[in-house]
Amino acid sequence: MNWIFLFIAFLLGVANTAQSGINSQLRVSLNNPILAAILSFMSGLIVLIGAYALFNQSAIPTLDSFRQITWWKFTGGLLGAFYVVSVIFIVQDLGPANMLCLIVAGQLISALIIDHYGWLGFSVHAINLPRVLGSVLLILGVYLILKY
Repeated sequence: MNWIFLFIAFLLGVANTAQSGINSQLRVSLNNPILAAILSFMSGLIVLIGAYALFNQSAIPTLDSFRQITWWKFTGGLLGAFYVVSVIFIVQDLGPANMLCLIVAGQLISALIIDHYGWLGFSVHAINLPRVLGSVLLILGVYLILKY
């Protein structure tokens, strides 16, 4: 595995924790969790539009090409909105460590299932004893973090 990708993944975890706190404070300032999520997504949209304008090398897809995309491939944004709004609601009550360890546990368990069956276009990686053992250790870690 490329160590740069491992480091970037680690930085994404740091950014995820920071995003939770930043969006939670935006909620406090605006007194509205939905508006906080909207502003969070708007700032991200502005950055993405700028990045697309600067770095895109391919032609803009036609409306016809959009029509041929399976409907469920557009649900990523819905899941992202659900995630951001939910985090804004729960992070102050759970605290970032408790919330994120539960999120990571949910991500890992669902990723193991997705890997095992090769869903969503991923290669099949069967569940095996080391992966199950790692999941059990993660769940024990979640328990310890939540308890103490």
